[in-house]
Amino acid sequence: MISQTYVSRREASLGFVRNRNIVRHSKRSLGSISQIVIVGMLTLVFGLIYVVEGTKATSFDYTISAVESEITEMTVRRDDLAVEKARLTSIAAAKNSTVAANMQDATVTGYATE
Repeated sequence: MISQTYVSRREASLGFVRNRNIVRHSKRSLGSISQIVIVGMLTLVFGLIYVVEGTKATSFDYTISAVESEITEMTVRRDDLAVEKARLTSIAAAKNSTVAANMQDATVTGYATE
């Protein structure tokens, strides 16, 4: 099959024509060194982003760990206060009870000897 190309009369003449440039532009491409430098810079940038995100996650982990230890301390303190409340409540209930009011104070009458 024969391919046909259509050429206008202006293109057929090789002379200069008004309002037409006769400059041929060559395609520019990057050299191998430029490509290596660009790939290296992209690798460096992505590596820095990875490191920054990793340190953010570690920072959040330390913050969460500190809050969890504070929660644990508060829970232990709450349990201690609950025991203290129960002790004080039982002492107050014993002082105010009628059975305790009718009891005599304990005295030491003597020691057992062999």
